[in-house]
Amino acid sequence: PGFTSPSFLRRPLPHALKNRPRTGVAMAIPGLYKHPLLQIARAWWYTSCKPVGSRLVSMSPTCRQGETVGVPEEAEPVDSKPRDRNKLLVLGGNGFVGTHICQEALHCGHSVISLSRSGRPLVEESWTKDVTWLKGNLFELEKWKEVLMEVSAVISCVGGFGSNETMRKINGDANIMAINAASETGVNRFVYISAFEFGFPSFFLRGYYEGKRAAEDALRAKFPYGGVILRPGFIHGTRRVGSFKVPLSVIGGPLEMALRNAKSISQFPIVGPLFVVPVKVTSVAKVAVRSAVDNAIPPGVLDPWGIIRLGDH
Repeated sequence: PGFTSPSFLRRPLPHALKNRPRTGVAMAIPGLYKHPLLQIARAWWYTSCKPVGSRLVSMSPTCRQGETVGVPEEAEPVDSKPRDRNKLLVLGGNGFVGTHICQEALHCGHSVISLSRSGRPLVEESWTKDVTWLKGNLFELEKWKEVLMEVSAVISCVGGFGSNETMRKINGDANIMAINAASETGVNRFVYISAFEFGFPSFFLRGYYEGKRAAEDALRAKFPYGGVILRPGFIHGTRRVGSFKVPLSVIGGPLEMALRNAKSISQFPIVGPLFVVPVKVTSVAKVAVRSAVDNAIPPGVLDPWGIIRLGDH
């Protein structure tokens, strides 16, 4: 008494639905088919959703008139296969440090792309055939940004000397542009070859260090979990200058051995920078590649001693 049934219970059931055969649980349990709660549920279902062919067209006021419920009969094919991002991009890959990084990456079994202003290096060695050499300018982003869709990590060796303005542009602005582009395209990790600051007077190489530090700040902001900064001091090894080979290890090798454990002395004022340990170019390359592909390497800064320590393992 006093109970008014909902409006959907007062609607007449379609004849075909009213006389549907009992199936499933309702047939297995006698009397369940006529239970009041089941009758209410059936009435709501059949009056809210009207079967039309193989689709259910919702007639409920909470849905748009004629809205198809469930999976559409036809859908446009979607290419769900993602593009493979298993390559390593080396910016400035044809320079002294860059070529060693390319060789180390190939040695570890990675596919390598190099982007630099001059493209392929002058050296003719067998390993150069396994690198994709691209010629381009970092400031002409639209011409090379598409390459980032193929790579999982970037290593930048871009740097140079000149006037303060030129050094800020090469060491800072160019790298910042690359860092921003890599972040926007979903690159996982970014390794930047920076430089150890020896504490020279502010007027000496001011643009060089200002550019380096600006690029480092951008890397920390864009890659807080996948950005690694390498700050080597003097890098030694065999360096090519035209057709000549300069054996920098003649000086750097003995100094590295002598100064490996002199980090505390390097912190002394004035004379401290004289005791910063040189780093072999192959160690820089090894640590750069590992930092680019190994998520176990935490983000942050590696000084010369950290590079040597990680390169030894």
